[in-house]
Amino acid sequence: MSAADTTTPTKVPPPRQAPPGPPAAASSAPGPKRSGGAAVPWALLAPCLLVLAVVLGYPLVRLVTLSFQKFGQSQLWGFQPAESVGFDNFAKVLGDGEFWTVVVRTVVFAAACVVFTMVIGMLIALLLQRVSGWVKTLINIALVASWGMPIIVATTVFKWLFDSDYGIFNALLSKLPGVDMIGHNWFASGPEGLAVITLLVVWGAVPFVVITLSAGLTQVPKELEEAARLDGAGAWGVYRYVTLPILKPIVVMLTTLSVIWDMGVFPQVFVMRNGHPEAEFQLLTTYSYDRAFVVNDYAQGSAIALLTVLLLLGVIGVYMRQMLKIGEVE
Repeated sequence: MSAADTTTPTKVPPPRQAPPGPPAAASSAPGPKRSGGAAVPWALLAPCLLVLAVVLGYPLVRLVTLSFQKFGQSQLWGFQPAESVGFDNFAKVLGDGEFWTVVVRTVVFAAACVVFTMVIGMLIALLLQRVSGWVKTLINIALVASWGMPIIVATTVFKWLFDSDYGIFNALLSKLPGVDMIGHNWFASGPEGLAVITLLVVWGAVPFVVITLSAGLTQVPKELEEAARLDGAGAWGVYRYVTLPILKPIVVMLTTLSVIWDMGVFPQVFVMRNGHPEAEFQLLTTYSYDRAFVVNDYAQGSAIALLTVLLLLGVIGVYMRQMLKIGEVE
């Protein structure tokens, strides 16, 4: 055996690599700036903004203009020019006791619709979390079908249901012991008639609330609910301290939208009363319509409509304030 075979070979360390040099000038130089980056979003929004300006902007400007003018049938047909009267139309409207009666009636009506819509919608949404899949599917189909029904069709159906002579609702109530509702006219008095219209509005609004709240309930962590139950919270405690705080942004949004929609209810009242709502059925929308197209005082009707818009802007302001508070907490 030779010496070369018995000697342990020495490990040669790998050669040291030279440190990387400075980056090339071409790579360190800033790339070309993307031109028009800030203008692209506005360019994409331009068609939508244009449509909104045409559809909403012009009518709103025309409404404001008419509310400060004297504009009746003579001005409409061109026999007399429109005259600027300043705030006279608003002074007449705000000094009219009937207007304030209509305002109070509208606020009470909208509040009742919103409360019933949100409570019933929340209850149905919570119940949908506890039923089987096929039952939930059937209920969702029924909700979408009722939500998609045209308002005129739904109003016609409710007119038949509560008809004094052929209404099925009176017939069903008369089946109860000691109750005789055959021939009862629900629209003989304002409160009963508005209660029927409230039921109609709630029936049409509940599906949207249920579907939206059901989607929100899927985002509630089950771990938090289970932890609350382990801490001794009952069903109400879990809902109050876990479910409701998570759903608060959705509830605020739905409540605000419901207030706006219910303050603007028109076709339900107009069709239910055959195009001629009596004084005790007048809401702000129908009252403005009557002043403009029945009394033919378009300026006063515009003033009432503008006051309604300002009232709704106040509701939107409260909504924005609540959403900002929620954003600060989060």
